Amino acid sequence: MKAIIPVAGSGTRLRPHTLTKPKVLMNVAGKPMIYYIIEQLIREQIVDEIIMIVGTMSNKIIDYVTGTFDFKFSFPMQQEAIGLGHAISCAKGSIKKNEDVLIILGDTLFDVNLRDLTDCEHSVIGLKKVQDPRRFGVAEIRDNRISGFVEKPASKDVSPSNDAIVGIYYLKNSDNLFDSLDRLINKGIRTKGEFQLTDALTLLLESGEKFCPYYVDGWLDCGKVETILETNSYLLHKFNLRYKIPGALIKDPVFIGANAVLDNCIIGENVTVGNHCIIRNSIIKNSIIDDYATIENSILANTLVGEHSVVSGKMKELNIGDYSETID
Repeated sequence: MKAIIPVAGSGTRLRPHTLTKPKVLMNVAGKPMIYYIIEQLIREQIVDEIIMIVGTMSNKIIDYVTGTFDFKFSFPMQQEAIGLGHAISCAKGSIKKNEDVLIILGDTLFDVNLRDLTDCEHSVIGLKKVQDPRRFGVAEIRDNRISGFVEKPASKDVSPSNDAIVGIYYLKNSDNLFDSLDRLINKGIRTKGEFQLTDALTLLLESGEKFCPYYVDGWLDCGKVETILETNSYLLHKFNLRYKIPGALIKDPVFIGANAVLDNCIIGENVTVGNHCIIRNSIIKNSIIDDYATIENSILANTLVGEHSVVSGKMKELNIGDYSETID
């Protein structure tokens, strides 16, 4: 079985950080978010190759992945960002005839047993009940089977359910999947201007494919500043690392990177400090401070600070990208 991870998205909701790095390389609890997906796939030994659909800044993703993991990867290029369905279609040449595939979105983390999810005689779609389904693809359930899909319903009232598709898909018949994607693309069938994976899944349903729902408890969204901070907090609580650093008061849970200098500061709760950071005379909570950043004389909360950035004299929430400087 192959895993397909689309990572070609530009991550506009996470700018300015994604102007200089791919979204999937953003730091969460001490590692790029893509690390956690790949590490689990390798550890659970359920796939023999990981196919990463890349786009802009592909060299950074390829360099990180191949330099970090000893595994078989391939990196098809999505030349134009025209939808998740189109991205998945780019993997067609890397899949054997009717081979099982596991699709996992690269900017969404899961606390889930992948072996359990794939232990089914039919295809499986990961779901989670949400309050507002308008941001997501939604599944309709009948008799414990998925009977329909809607891509980002216009309102709660027209949504067939609150069962959001969380970004993990196990497809038993990859030939049928790629045939459905080819039909959409060749006929120019788009939804909201893009070739949608949910439209291809609808064609599969209509052709007789059976889909089982799999409800995911731990669904960690990394698509916006607020949700990436929530994911950072979730993982820090899960890992429960402990630090004692002279000159700093540490309020767990936190992550402190290698060679970080902490002087007369309070760090935590829910803070990630990257490698080689310098933090002096400051208080930081619920934030991610990336590698080589310097924070001085500041009180920060709910903040993202990019690599090599400098913050001094601030008492506020910030969201600044790499190589930035903000000084009072």
